[in-house]
Amino acid sequence: MVNKRTALIIIFVAFLLSAYSSYSYFSGSLLPSIISPIIGYKPPDGSNEPTIPAEPKTEECPINGEMLTKTQKANWEKRRPLGVMIENHKDARPQSGLSSADVVYEAVAEGGITRFLAIYYCKDAPFIGPVRSARIYFIQMLEEYGNNPLYAHVGGANTPGPADALGEIKDLGWNYYNDLNQFAVPFPYYWRDFERLPGVANEHTVYSTTSKLWQYAAAKRELTNVDSDGVAWDKNFISWKFVDDVKLEDRGQAKKISFGFWNSFASDFSVDWIYNKSSNSYVRNTGGQPNIDKNTGKSLEAKNIVIIFASERPANDGYEGGHILYKLNGEGESLIFQNGKTIKATWSKEDDESRMKFTDENGKEISFVRGQVFVEILPIGNKVSY
Repeated sequence: MVNKRTALIIIFVAFLLSAYSSYSYFSGSLLPSIISPIIGYKPPDGSNEPTIPAEPKTEECPINGEMLTKTQKANWEKRRPLGVMIENHKDARPQSGLSSADVVYEAVAEGGITRFLAIYYCKDAPFIGPVRSARIYFIQMLEEYGNNPLYAHVGGANTPGPADALGEIKDLGWNYYNDLNQFAVPFPYYWRDFERLPGVANEHTVYSTTSKLWQYAAAKRELTNVDSDGVAWDKNFISWKFVDDVKLEDRGQAKKISFGFWNSFASDFSVDWIYNKSSNSYVRNTGGQPNIDKNTGKSLEAKNIVIIFASERPANDGYEGGHILYKLNGEGESLIFQNGKTIKATWSKEDDESRMKFTDENGKEISFVRGQVFVEILPIGNKVSY
């Protein structure tokens, strides 16, 4: 007969095995060891980004053409692009770190709620988040950032079928290499901060920093500017073309770009980009309110607003929340806003690893104004007013 103490031990072991199995299932693959939950609600010591000394901005960022300092270049030359999933639920606002990204992609994650893939390489962010789960079409966009770009997220879509993001990560061979799924990356590289956005649900509390994630990639995965085989991340990377701001007198008179993603959710996720002629940039409002970066206390601004119209369809994978898909290979219509003017364009992308290119009505590749490029992925047929 089993005594009480033995029974308790059996129950405890069974609990651990159950927890391990559940965690493995929801992470999309068996984890190498039982993972401890994120602990703490404040960033660990030393998590803030290094201060950049005042220097002339003489160095071109290869991702978005922004002119930065020699110190910043010395930093980015030691690492590789980092894509981070940042959510846009109402309770996740104001987000942290979007203003420091070189390029930002926005698309619906599910239920009309949009999500961001923020690409970091040339600049650092002292906080990034709230970090959320992976979606397959963001992976397709990230793949064009060279050899094994880093991907930071918290779990992901894993229902068997065409929207299986975690399955795609496994098929690409990213697991435990360039994939920085929080389920496999421990504290202090991710942590929960319940004070940054007080009163929100637990799912909106995961944060990190760019320096912590690049540090982890280098120390634990041997991924710096080169991989463990010595192959540079940018061996086959194709950069866009860049130009300086046009003179003030040559800037357009456009005032506002407005659009929604899903009409039934327009009030919360409608977007306005308001042109500031003096700075030659576009300032973002979401749901009728300024879209603030909590790191800076200022509204998001971008030099280039790119809208791509893509075929959207349901994944029909049985997921209760309704996973969706976008067709991002091939070509389609696009609108590009820069210098206060509008360019009717065509986007094209040969395959997942190919750089998306933009050409004007004459077939000439469009150059981007130096600075952040913000790419909005809208379903074909959505209306944009400008």
